[in-house]
Amino acid sequence: MEHITLLLGIVIVTALVFDFTNGFHDTANAMATTISTGALKPKTAVAMSAVLNLVGAFLSVEVAKTISGGIVNEDGLKTEVIFAALVGAILWNLLTWLVGLPSSSSHALFGGLIGAAVMSMGWSSINGGTVVTKILIPAVAAPLVAGIAATLATRLTYRIGRNTDQKSTAKGYRAGQIASAGLVSLAHGTNDAQKTMGIITLALITGGVLNPGANPPMWVIVSAGIAIALGTYLGGWRIIRTMGKGLTDLAPQQGFAAQTSAATAILASSHIGFSLSTTQVCSGAVMGAGLGRKGGVVRWSTATRMFVAWGLTLPAAGLVGAGAEFLTKQGPWGITATAALLVGGSAVIWVLSRRNAIDHTNVTDDEIRPAEDTTGAEPAGVVTTAIAAVTPPPAGTLAASTVTDESVKAGVTAPTTTTTGAMADPARPATV
Repeated sequence: MEHITLLLGIVIVTALVFDFTNGFHDTANAMATTISTGALKPKTAVAMSAVLNLVGAFLSVEVAKTISGGIVNEDGLKTEVIFAALVGAILWNLLTWLVGLPSSSSHALFGGLIGAAVMSMGWSSINGGTVVTKILIPAVAAPLVAGIAATLATRLTYRIGRNTDQKSTAKGYRAGQIASAGLVSLAHGTNDAQKTMGIITLALITGGVLNPGANPPMWVIVSAGIAIALGTYLGGWRIIRTMGKGLTDLAPQQGFAAQTSAATAILASSHIGFSLSTTQVCSGAVMGAGLGRKGGVVRWSTATRMFVAWGLTLPAAGLVGAGAEFLTKQGPWGITATAALLVGGSAVIWVLSRRNAIDHTNVTDDEIRPAEDTTGAEPAGVVTTAIAAVTPPPAGTLAASTVTDESVKAGVTAPTTTTTGAMADPARPATV
């Protein structure tokens, strides 16, 4: 019993660590568009989001009940299975954060739980109907619904304001963005904070502390809410940058439409117990808002990377969870090895992230320079370099170059100073 109690404590702490990573991984869902349009300062935005995430954690327990008693069969489920599931979810969250991809923390948790449960007890331990109806179907439908709603809302917004001065209405839309961003943060707390509540409740049930079907105790609700709020306050700046500047360029009207559509979808799903991905909903809404404005574009290369990450999340986290469960089944040394892999993997990812740090000071910059670059100049990409190699120089530069070459051949020193015209200094752009 002492070993089980210790393991249960480790699982609870690990679950709260996952909740913390969920917070900074998903801050972008609520605040990326608000920050990118300048409606709020970056630090103000994440502080507001953190408070509302905490408040939202107390509004409902429907999603927590879905996780604690719906996805896997509780009979025969061991506490170490939940630990292995959390390892898979945390590592996937950190990896996608490192590359700035807004993948689903929810699906990472589900994938880790499913993979670990299958490794422990076989496929019969999974409630397939619940997985399909409350995870897979919402995963496909939610971003589509939010995207279509955001597209229509954006077009309606521009149509209503077509005869008004854009600059005069921008301030009002920024205020609307702040309100809708707060609503998204509140909705995020009602959905994502509950996932950790559900996983801790499931651990308490497997450890014999709670009876099957029990609601999360108040201390679980409070600790999960605080953990996700702290993670949110730190800000997942890499993913905020991708959501705010990498997918599309948003005006305040579009940001307002995207956030309102996303908040509506999330709150509706929380009410009926659908544990959907807030990341997918908000990403779909941002893309829909980008398409809703006349002349607006979506950067489909970034969107494609996101779609691939979404598709890989469940199986990838499931494989890591299954591997972690294989280790934990070996006994105390296996649990210790799994914990060491989690800590070591997290440390490596953090060190890699320092090479190209993104924070509140540069999250809205057009380009981010590597930390070791102290020249102040941006490195040229492959395409830029190739174009420069085949592009003829300006006429003035070509003339100066030709005169210099001919002068060298004739043994005559080329003139070193000029004023205006074709012989202007090639290092300076010519004045037109």
